[in-house]
Amino acid sequence: MSQKKIKIAIVGLGFGAEFIPIYKKHPNAEMYAICQRTRSKVDEIGDAFGIDKRYTDYDELLKDPEIDAVHINTPIPDHGSQSIKALKAGKHVACTVPMATTLDECEEIVRLTEKTGLTYMMMETVVYAREFLYMKELYEKGELGKVQFLKASHQQDMEGWPNYWPGLPPMHYATHCVGPVLGLTRAEAEYVSCFGSGTISEELHSHYNSPYAVETTHIKFRNSDLSAQVYRSLFDVARQYRESFEVYGVKKSVEWPLIEGNPLVVHTAKRPEPEIPEEVQCPDYAHLLPEPIQRFTTRGVYDSDEQQHLSFTQGAGHGGSHPHLVHEFVDALVNSKDPYPNARQSANITCVGIVAHESAKEGGKVMRMPEFTLSISETEK
Repeated sequence: MSQKKIKIAIVGLGFGAEFIPIYKKHPNAEMYAICQRTRSKVDEIGDAFGIDKRYTDYDELLKDPEIDAVHINTPIPDHGSQSIKALKAGKHVACTVPMATTLDECEEIVRLTEKTGLTYMMMETVVYAREFLYMKELYEKGELGKVQFLKASHQQDMEGWPNYWPGLPPMHYATHCVGPVLGLTRAEAEYVSCFGSGTISEELHSHYNSPYAVETTHIKFRNSDLSAQVYRSLFDVARQYRESFEVYGVKKSVEWPLIEGNPLVVHTAKRPEPEIPEEVQCPDYAHLLPEPIQRFTTRGVYDSDEQQHLSFTQGAGHGGSHPHLVHEFVDALVNSKDPYPNARQSANITCVGIVAHESAKEGGKVMRMPEFTLSISETEK
């Protein structure tokens, strides 16, 4: 294994603190600096994890020549601008989802990575969750057979969450359901059609001028006969938190449980006899990771649920994905290779949601994905 060390700065210490000990234990990372606007918070976390380099000003952090990469875990509206600033400052970027909130910001991130050669990775948890890794293993071994259809959902009650959440259009935060349907076969969305359904309470409408309780999107894959369906809700829908992903193949299909914590259901074709359903407890994939960070697939950073960030506890630990995300990013930097998802792939995943919401506002109009979200073909180079 390479002895190279990547100096990491974590920006945003709510959810972001979950990653500090993982970087500290990764053999190719140095947990170098942390950043939080509130001095008391940055000192509390710095003292707890033994990190001396502390910033309350993001712009000052970016001036530090020792920092190789930033991992951004700030509120959604800041993701695009902070990623752009970091790339302009010569830093590699890992950013929690979504990539940005506008097409322009997504395009600028793609442009900067291709201009500078810097690495960008959107830290989408679901495509590194054990359930997804299990289905990906079945796919790569050929056990699914030809994939015929994919479906995913992300339903969550966001009542009581902070400032920018009330009234958010469901598809503006759709990466947890778009990511897996594209990620399984490493596909790209070519065009989408979306319908809004139902109505959230009137006091929520004004924040984003969006009334929809649920948004449902069909995604047509580029250069493929495949399509997928994703649906998303944030307010005024009675449903336990659920990030689901289902894949339907000729030989096997895998369905997500309806209730959190229940096993996956695998349907196996036994033609001409009826398909056989079987409940499967998903294996863990810690063996894919360097030994020092393997334990983080089954436990969080803190000892009690009271200390965990709400997104971590509601999301059932994000399927053990956090150490996989860290390793994918660090390994990409150490070995000068693209992580998944890279900038264009992240833009494709994120912009599905942005474009889909515009489609819903126009009654389900078919809308094509922007060119900057698609891979560059040989004829385009």
